[in-house]
Amino acid sequence: MKKLKSHTRTRAQESTSAIERLYITMRHLFNRGFYKPMGVSGETLRESLLTLRPEIYGSISEEKIELQGLLYVIDRLPTGIEECRFINLTSDEGYKNSHFKTIIPLKRRRNCYRIDEEQMNIEVTRGRSEIYDVLTHLTFLYVESHKIMKHIMIDEKGKVIRDWKKLEHAIQKKEELTKEEKEIALTHTANFLGRTFEEVQDVYPKFATKEDPHRFLNIIYYLGKLALDEVVNNNKRIITFSPVLRERLGHHIHGEKWALKIKETLEEKQLLQRPLHIISANMHSVMNTLYANTALTSEAKKKQPFQLFESLSNPANSKLRDKVTKTALKNGMVFIDDDSGANIDVQVFDSSKFPDGIYTNDAIETKDKPVIIVMDYAFGEQAYETMDELLKPYKDTNGNSHFLNVASVSIMGKAGILEGGKGDIMIPSAHVFEGTADNYPFDNQLHISDFKEDNVNVCTGTMITVLGTSLQNRDVLRFFHESTWNVIGLEMEGAHYQKAIQAAAKIRGSISSKVQVRYAYYASDNPLETGSTLASGGLGTSGVKPTYVITEKIIKQILDQ
Repeated sequence: MKKLKSHTRTRAQESTSAIERLYITMRHLFNRGFYKPMGVSGETLRESLLTLRPEIYGSISEEKIELQGLLYVIDRLPTGIEECRFINLTSDEGYKNSHFKTIIPLKRRRNCYRIDEEQMNIEVTRGRSEIYDVLTHLTFLYVESHKIMKHIMIDEKGKVIRDWKKLEHAIQKKEELTKEEKEIALTHTANFLGRTFEEVQDVYPKFATKEDPHRFLNIIYYLGKLALDEVVNNNKRIITFSPVLRERLGHHIHGEKWALKIKETLEEKQLLQRPLHIISANMHSVMNTLYANTALTSEAKKKQPFQLFESLSNPANSKLRDKVTKTALKNGMVFIDDDSGANIDVQVFDSSKFPDGIYTNDAIETKDKPVIIVMDYAFGEQAYETMDELLKPYKDTNGNSHFLNVASVSIMGKAGILEGGKGDIMIPSAHVFEGTADNYPFDNQLHISDFKEDNVNVCTGTMITVLGTSLQNRDVLRFFHESTWNVIGLEMEGAHYQKAIQAAAKIRGSISSKVQVRYAYYASDNPLETGSTLASGGLGTSGVKPTYVITEKIIKQILDQ
């Protein structure tokens, strides 16, 4: 038993060192301005990722191709990136006003542009966390591409196996592939991927789009083709960082513009002096909690509350969602469509205009009735930038400063859990930065006792704020969970938010030192359990109940206050 503990701890230390090397290397490469991911300059990055072996990337260190990890990465990178030899990370440099078509990845809100056959530009407006995210995903992609290359190449002159030629024939076929032709291509592909026909057939439709039903075959083909070109013809893939991006990073350009628009809207609606309650959440749960019963009276009578919210979460029920949105806009909600580049939309709710039954305390004057500001999810370090800018005093057009009357800040989000399963709720008492000794204890206004009648599993303890979800490592997480740190889960924004809140309340004095904070997370995955990582799929309807339970507790505390 003692021997096992010693080995586990050593592995955790190796992984921690690998994470540190990854971030030091990425910052160095960013400052340098460019690098070749599969060349000498990218060697430390590759070796560190292979040492770390993140759970999300599955079998990255084995010979067989990792299919679930590939799907996870492809969903977060722009369509067609596997065909491009040049990847250029840029700031918001005006491409949206050009003829280039904006490509938005399925599961990451970032603007990308295919410049030509060889080049893809990716706009980075969310700070270093977004750069780390893109670079780790690209490193995984290129490592997998070279695994394909090693399986298909017979000699150094570029001669390839028969299976590869058959895949190439299917890709180059101009007519639509028949079912028979598709299965023949999948059979040959499965052979050199080191996977069974069943595994490849199962994952095939998950890559498909309406425009490209055979996208899986295209991705595999171009990954292998570009890796072959690198080895045989020395045409290395290159990642560059634009001079404007390198100059702007860390200067809060997008966050400042984003926060200013919110404050201007508050001034325009005469809400600037009212008690403000900021909530970081999604763009549906607060609105639905406040207005769904009013907007959908007939549906609400037929269904239990969470069944109604499940219906609203169904992509097919757009008419129901539109009905709720229209009701909200007529009864105190203002929607701020973000055009700052931060990619964070905002809703403002004026409680003095709520319909009867939501907030009817007539004893309170309008000037004291709460205003709720809901901001969509930030990404990693962007949480500090946006919250820091939002909590600063507002300077109007006459140069006068207005301190915001921020009464509370609530953070609701999804996170990885270490002592439970998907759909459970975590109530943190502190945030700890991964890889540092920085820690942020706080007095959470939400407690386990608030959820005792809701039939959900709730745990409390420390949350670790990780530098990137794509670098989850089981050994490191197990160490944090089993040590005296008492870590119950991991996420990417908590410590960044708390750093901004504490600075504004206790150092800068721009908001009240008595500001209330609430943090609650629902579990999207358990990286300590095989088959329960983020790459294994989303929560589906199992995420509806914890999302709305947390939302209701936050709103109740705000309105009762």
